[in-house]
Order: sequence, then C-alpha cells, then structure tokens
Amino acid sequence: MTTKIVFVIALIAAAAGMSDAQVALPEKGQEPQLSESVFGLGLWGGPATGLGLSFRHHLPSRLSYMVTGGILKVDDELKYDIGVEGQFDLIHNSTNRFFAAAGYGYYYSGKNSNEMEAPSRVGLGVGGEFSLTTVIHASVEMMFTYFSDHNVLPLPQVGVHYYFY
Repeated sequence: MTTKIVFVIALIAAAAGMSDAQVALPEKGQEPQLSESVFGLGLWGGPATGLGLSFRHHLPSRLSYMVTGGILKVDDELKYDIGVEGQFDLIHNSTNRFFAAAGYGYYYSGKNSNEMEAPSRVGLGVGGEFSLTTVIHASVEMMFTYFSDHNVLPLPQVGVHYYFY
C-alpha cells in the first residue's frame, strides 16, 4: 500500500513539473501583474488566518484572497477554524511574489461551547510565495497577530498551493 502511495505522489509531482505556468510575464516597461485569474487549492497553517484546506484566488490585478478552514471531531470534542485573508502584491514575477497581507480567523474548541480564551484573531503583515514547480507554490508569511484576549504576537504562517486556471 505504501509503495502505491509513493508511486502516485511521484507521478503527480512529475506531471506537475511538465505543466505550463499560469503566470503571464509582462512585456518590458509594463507593470508586473497577472493577465487572468488564477486559482489555487492547498494546505495552509497559521494562527491568524486558519489551519487546514485552503482556496486561493489571484485576481487579474495585484489583489488576491484566500479562504482556509479545517474541522476535527474526536469523541464529543469539536475543533474547527475558518479564516480569510487578502493580499496585495508588492513585487511579482513568474516564479516569486512578495506581498502585504491582512486576515481574520475564528477558532473553536470544545464540547458544548467554545473553551478557547482567544478564539478571534486578526493579522497584518508581509509574505512571500515561491515556485516549487510551475504549478506548486509554497508561501511563508510573518503576521502581527492580534488575539481577542488583547495579546499581539509576531507569528509565522506557511502553506502550499496547487495553481490552475
């Protein structure tokens, strides 16, 4: 069974490497931006904007947004989160981008009510996205995260997305 899983992952990685890139390079003298919408699905983790499956939409401009959510239920205890994030590209080329980001996340953990001391979080910071293959990109962010119990901490967020049109 493990051999089959490794084979499928290797096959997907090889196919992704042969795919065309979704980013249209600007002509000289033009401002770098995407020429059409690009969508991404992946995994995301961060205290400000959620932990779990993620959907990203990069608009045909410098703007993009991301929605992240995850759910886990063990016995009677439920844990879930939902987060949204907006990004504004500061620098963008075919393989990398540097952006400013702001986001909100809500976290729940408990049996009958939320037992978290600070379930709501707001983040503001910067991040970078780097191409691993033409369609798989990794992102790293540093967000100043405001927790609803009035703490502010500089915390990282990371994720991986598969991009398609």
